[in-house]
This record gives sequence, structure tokens and C-alpha cells, in this order.
Amino acid sequence: MGETVAVTGAAGFIGRWVCAELLARGHTVRGLDDLSAGAEANVAAFADDPAFTLTVGDVCEADAVARVLDGATDRCIHLAARIDVHESLTDPTAHLRTNVLGTHTVLEAARTHEVPVAIVGTCMVYDVATADGGIDETHPTAPASPYAATKLAAEELAMGYAAGYGLPVTVLRPFNTYGPYQRADTAGGVVSIFTERDLAGAPLQVYGDGTQTRDLLYVTDCARFIVDAAQSDAAVGEVLNAGTGVEVSIAALAERIASAGTAVEHVSHHHPQSEVQRLRCDPAKAAELLGWTPQVSLEEGLRRVRTWLEAADA
Repeated sequence: MGETVAVTGAAGFIGRWVCAELLARGHTVRGLDDLSAGAEANVAAFADDPAFTLTVGDVCEADAVARVLDGATDRCIHLAARIDVHESLTDPTAHLRTNVLGTHTVLEAARTHEVPVAIVGTCMVYDVATADGGIDETHPTAPASPYAATKLAAEELAMGYAAGYGLPVTVLRPFNTYGPYQRADTAGGVVSIFTERDLAGAPLQVYGDGTQTRDLLYVTDCARFIVDAAQSDAAVGEVLNAGTGVEVSIAALAERIASAGTAVEHVSHHHPQSEVQRLRCDPAKAAELLGWTPQVSLEEGLRRVRTWLEAADA
């Protein structure tokens, strides 16, 4: 018999796919989203599914959280967050409110109803300047932006609830996730931005020399990781990374995505102080604890994103 799972940020990019994964496994999903970054269109495919409901509300408001997380809820997956690094440098207060106070609101409801919580964080919390190879969960943290700092603070708050109240908490740190439904702006990801520009016949703009690298994780692999971890007793109290273990430079990625005749330009970074030079995941712990490994290759993932965007733009 399926569980009832509360999902905050349900109408966002990753949240949408987490909901799809839960529904495919036979669970009931209670989604919460304020639609500031997500969209009802993202979850339109589930609108007629009686196992799915979406509450429009602010994760910082206790009443809104209570509508999806109560005594009938078996577990919670907390994805609601502000995720724009550039915006966090100009408006850190908004990131503090949603990412830290919103997490506090969720944790309080979870504590009241004794509901296990999986906190979805980010690989951006790591000290990437000291990374020689794959980053594992023991790697030091050193946030390079208010966004990353607020996400790390949310993790620490959750672990404080685990230690202080015995609340079952799991912290998840996916690496750079991409796929359909991702926004093609600064709050989105490089794959969606590059592909959208290529389809529009616009030049692909690479910050700096393009030698910076990313470990690109396809969104269905990410969603499967999140749901596997959220439902695993072995993951309680743990921090878990998800990535492919393979890095690609942004310059090389641009060349792979650019069609014949599409230019690739090198431009200055808006906020060079927040640029991350190298990101590669060591996903060994997730493989060991969960049996999870990514299934979608970069080539296949890029093809799926292009196909989806072509259909969306048609």
C-alpha cells in the first residue's frame, strides 16, 4: 500500500519530477508551492490523478504547511527554495526567508506530527576551491554565495532537529540537475539556457574561458535518488550526494549543444566571486546505501531536453 508524502516545491523543476516518481510508485502526493518559481503547468499532467493535490501557499506560513503535512502524512520531501545564485547576491533577504525560515516551518510541522523529512540541499555548499577530484560527503563546506549559505543553514537546522528532537532527517545534495521543465534563465541551468538559445538561433554565451566544469545529472535520475533516499531507513541521519561522477567543461558542453551555424561567445561573468571552477560528484555513498546509480547518459539527456524544448516552442 502506498504512502502519503508531502512535497514542498512540488510545482518546481525537480519537485515536478519527484511528484511523478512518487505517483508512479503508487503513493499519494500532497504538493505545496507558492508558484513564484514553479508553475501549475508543470504539474498539469497530474491534475486528474486523485492521488495528487497541489496547495498554493507559502512554505514560510505554518497554515499552508499544515494543509499538506499533518498526522495523516507518512513522510515529507522538502524542496521549496529560492535557488538563484545571482539573485541571492542582490536580494539575500528573500533567500534567507524562504530557505531558512521556510525550512524551520516545515521542521516544526514535521516535529509536531513525527514525520520523517528529506531535506533537498545543493552541491554548492561544498568548498570547491579545495576539490581535487570527486567530492564526497566528508568534503569541507564553504558556501560562495548567500544562496549556498542559506541552503547550508537549512541543512544544519534540520540536523539540529534530528539531534534535539529525534526527528528522522536525511540531507540530500544533488549536483547540477537538468532536464525538461527547467527554466531557461539565471534561475535555471546551463543545459536549458544553451539549448533554448540554440533553438532560437542566438549565440551561446560562456562565462570566462569555459574551463569551469559541472557534473550534470539528468532530472529523472535525481528524482529517483530523492525518493529512494527519502524512503530508506539506512539514509536517516545521513548526508548523501547524487551525481554521475563525470565532469564536463562548459566550453565543451556549449560545443556539444550548438548546432551548425550557432556561435559560441565568451563573456564576462556578472558575479565572478560566486563562480565555481570545478564540480564533480563522488556518488559512491548513494550507491552503497541505496543501490542508486544514474541511468541517463549526458548524450541521451541532451537529446531529451532538445526534443522537449522543440515541442514546447512549437
